[in-house]
Amino acid sequence: MAVVGSPEVAGSAAHALEPLPGGLRDAQYDFSLELLTAADRVGFDLVLFAERHYGQDLSAWVLASAIASRLDRMLALVAVHPGLIDPVMAAKMAVSVDRITRGRMAINIVNGWFDREFEMFGGKVLQGAQRYRRSTEFIEILRGLWTQETFSYQGEHYQLDRGQLLLKPATVQPPEIYSVSTSDEGRDFIANTCDVWFVEFPKQAQSTDEVLRALEASIADMDRRKAGTGRKIRYGLNPFLALGKSPEHALDRAMKQILASDPVGDTRKIESRMLPATRAGFIGTPSEVRKQVRRFADMGFDLLLLKMIASVEAVEEVGAEIIAHLGTGAKAAPEPISA
Repeated sequence: MAVVGSPEVAGSAAHALEPLPGGLRDAQYDFSLELLTAADRVGFDLVLFAERHYGQDLSAWVLASAIASRLDRMLALVAVHPGLIDPVMAAKMAVSVDRITRGRMAINIVNGWFDREFEMFGGKVLQGAQRYRRSTEFIEILRGLWTQETFSYQGEHYQLDRGQLLLKPATVQPPEIYSVSTSDEGRDFIANTCDVWFVEFPKQAQSTDEVLRALEASIADMDRRKAGTGRKIRYGLNPFLALGKSPEHALDRAMKQILASDPVGDTRKIESRMLPATRAGFIGTPSEVRKQVRRFADMGFDLLLLKMIASVEAVEEVGAEIIAHLGTGAKAAPEPISA
C-alpha cells in the first residue's frame, strides 16, 4: 500500500533497495497493520489494497492476506489487473483470502494504462473495446469457477477446459466485483458485469455544485444503462477528506502533513492529483463534512472510499467526528493517498 503523509512508509520507500536492518519487518506492513486495525476498531467498512507492480509497494495480495484476517469488520478490496495475472490463479487466491477473512473480500478490477509495468510483468495494455472484453472474460471465469463444480470457457482472450477449484468462497454469495471507468464502452462494461462502480470526479468542475451536478448525471446515465440488464449496481465515490476549523484550515493542515513526510515532493503535482477529489465538499469542519456525507448518501452513494492522511490519529478523528454520528448511512472506507 503506497501512501504519502506517512513518515514510516516514506522511510520504507527510501530504503526499498536495501536489506532490512536487524531482521525488522518492512515498515509498510507494520504501519498498515496499525492503521487498519485502528480503522476497523472505529467503524470503517472497507479498505482498498491498491496494486503497483512497478513500484516499492508490497504486493496487494500478500498485504491483504497478512492483514485482513486480523480485522473484525472491514472488507478487503484487492486490486487486480487482467492481463497481468491468470484468472484461474486469481480465482484461487481470491477464494483463499475470502475464507481467511470469513467472507470479507472483493476484487477491484483495474484495466491498466502503464505500458512499462505491463511489459515488465509479462502483460500488454489493451485499448478501446478490447480492454473491456478481456476484463469481462476475466470476471466470467472468476464467477464460473467460484459457483460451478467444473467450468469451461472459450473466449477471445482466455480459454479454459474443465477448470475446477477444489476450494470455494466462504459464503454462498461470491466476492463482488468493483471497478471504475468513464468511457462509453467502460460504462457498458460496468453496467453488464460489475457490482460496484466508483464514479469518477469531473476533472473540469470548479465547484462542489458543479461536481454534484456531474455526478448526478453520471448516476442517471448508469441507471439507464443497467435498466435493461436486470442487474443491481451500487455506487462508490473517492473523495479527499480533511477535518479542521474551516475548509481552508483543513486543507492547509493536510498539505502540511503530506509535505512533512516528503519534504522534497512536488507540491504542484501533489495538489493537482488531489484537486478533483477536494471539490466534493469533504474538507471542512466535522459538521460540514457530516452534512456532505448525508447529501451523497441521498444521491445514491453507499460507499465513500476516502482519500485521507495516513495516520492513526486521522483515522480515529474521522471515526469519532464522522462515523460515530452517522449510524448506518453511507459506508466509510479509508484509502491512504496513493503516491
